[in-house]
Amino acid sequence: MRNPKTLHISTPTSWRGGEQQLAYLAEELFKKDIDQHILCAKDGEMAKRCKSQNWPCTEVKERFSVNPLFAKAVKHVCRKEKIDIIHVHDSHAHTFAVMAASFFGNDCPIIVSRRVDFSVSKSPLSKWKYNHPMVRAILCVSDMIKEITAPSIRDKSLLKTVYSGVDKSRYEKRKISHPLIEKLGLNPDKPIIGNVAALADHKDYPTFIETAKEIVSRGSDAQFVIVGDGPLKSEVQELVNNSGIADHIFMTGFQKDVLEIISDFDIFLITSKTEGLGTSILDAFGCEIPVVATEAGGIPEIVQNEKTGLIAPVKSPEKLADQIERYLKDEALKKEMIEGATKLLENFTKEATAQKTLEVYRSLLEK
Repeated sequence: MRNPKTLHISTPTSWRGGEQQLAYLAEELFKKDIDQHILCAKDGEMAKRCKSQNWPCTEVKERFSVNPLFAKAVKHVCRKEKIDIIHVHDSHAHTFAVMAASFFGNDCPIIVSRRVDFSVSKSPLSKWKYNHPMVRAILCVSDMIKEITAPSIRDKSLLKTVYSGVDKSRYEKRKISHPLIEKLGLNPDKPIIGNVAALADHKDYPTFIETAKEIVSRGSDAQFVIVGDGPLKSEVQELVNNSGIADHIFMTGFQKDVLEIISDFDIFLITSKTEGLGTSILDAFGCEIPVVATEAGGIPEIVQNEKTGLIAPVKSPEKLADQIERYLKDEALKKEMIEGATKLLENFTKEATAQKTLEVYRSLLEK
């Protein structure tokens, strides 16, 4: 069977979960001798990654949401590189790909990755691009995302679940250097409860902080760690400063060696109000750290309550605190959840994600 030559389109300049998933996918597909080319924002983090890995890449400077120059670049790269399939990894990329088809006659089938757990907009643009005749598959990172997306898609057969994956070798190679203890001065004899996530609205850090307040009010001397950067950094810092327990909460900003940091946690706490899947949870699984999470989006598909972790409703600090207390009082429960999470992680590797994605690519070539 002929392998498809694929164009990946990624427009963000920053590096977050979606960009990491694209990097994992590209890495694994190159191992399978799949020709790939990446079209991305000029001087952005994806462009830097492509250069460091010597991946074929075209950079485009302008990237506003409806950009005919970017759309024209899509057509140019497809023609020059003899592309078989376009795989778009964010909303703007999706727009540019369908613009290239409609306005510049590009005839490559389009695959859309959908990672967010809110409904497709009812705007004319969204209705058009999600039901465009050149869109041949929509890959959702969880069954919940597929369910949420389905009402907006006329041809439901386009919707497929392909879970995000992680690089398991990173867990085996990680250093145990105790950065939170050595660099931040946290006390290893007191519980360390943390999260690694962008400081963005959907991560719901107000609930994280309220949960911390609830735990401290119950007499715990726990320490809480917020790892990440983002558009709400100043707002989150202000919430911490005004929380009344600022001496219990530590903000580290963006960190590269997140696995070393997660390994210092006693509990991983994620309080998102929306979430596609939550690959940082998979990292916690890989580091053998027990998880307490909200039931947002696709999270319950990996944090299976009482099997791989403990779940509480969205925006429920008291119930989240109840689950945290269960771990703090019951080492056997922690061990049981870690064992369940370790087994589940076998199904969420970057290799599995790449193989399932490649099967979709090949199915389109057969049509």
